[in-house]
Amino acid sequence: MSTERVVIIGSGPAGWTAAIYAARANLDPLCLIGVPRSNPAPVLPGGQLMLTTEVENYPGFPEGITGPDMMEAFQKQAERFGTRINRVEVTSCDFSSRPFKLTCSDGEVVEAQSVIIATGATANWLGLDNELRLATSGGGVSACAVCDGALPVFRDKPLAVIGGGDSAMEEAAYLTKFASTVHVIHRRDAFRASKVMQARVLEADNAQVHWNKQVVDVLGDEFITGIEMEDTVTGERSTLDLSGLFVAIGHTPATGFLEGSGIALDDEGYVVLQGQSSCTNVEGVFAAGDVADSTYRQAITAAGMGCKAALDAERWLAEHA
Repeated sequence: MSTERVVIIGSGPAGWTAAIYAARANLDPLCLIGVPRSNPAPVLPGGQLMLTTEVENYPGFPEGITGPDMMEAFQKQAERFGTRINRVEVTSCDFSSRPFKLTCSDGEVVEAQSVIIATGATANWLGLDNELRLATSGGGVSACAVCDGALPVFRDKPLAVIGGGDSAMEEAAYLTKFASTVHVIHRRDAFRASKVMQARVLEADNAQVHWNKQVVDVLGDEFITGIEMEDTVTGERSTLDLSGLFVAIGHTPATGFLEGSGIALDDEGYVVLQGQSSCTNVEGVFAAGDVADSTYRQAITAAGMGCKAALDAERWLAEHA
């Protein structure tokens, strides 16, 4: 069995950027990009952008570009410089000694001198059928207001955010710049968010909070027209007309396959990095993108982290390979 110099686990902006830099450094990278699955929304190789219809905030695309088209371009660029691709899921890792051993869903064990983890994080969804359908079809349901909220289709329209944590408050505060009204839907009678983050929403003239409400259905055929809510105290149901829905109930980092590997994770499951680098606590293993970033979760920050990981891996290999 030959040993790879660098293996990249995952794709998306972080993985493909790492692959581009590693390939141009003549590291002959192998990218294990995963397989499509549902969780409960579709999870596709290419990451969260595969569920994004329009990307208008990535530099270099003045007219915007769809998420799938952007990831296709990233992949082609990585392949142009010699990146090899295997469409398998990594199920477990052994980082106890080098070469590292990566067990894949097809039974193969890949050996590597260095590894870049770029598996991302998936948005948490309510799990409603029409919510997921409209989210994947570009029907006005999204898990990222900063990514999608400024699109023309949402401007000066009634929008809603589901959630009560800091992320939900950030999403809602951002949307107040564009929406006619921002409805915040929360299943309890108090937010979990910090007081500062709450104030940004509660003090906004065009924000309205719906306490003790949970969404039980998302309405609309090709595009969302509203939601059906249930009062968590009385059980009473009501409808709310909307032109956009943003689900902000957290993200789950794709790090389950790292269980028992020795890679340090924080309390939420994100990979812990060493200082400003992409280095993990295991020498020769690096991480990039949303799998190690619970704060920004943007395509451009993920791409920048992928660049850092490839450069860190290249330098590490020069000293240790």
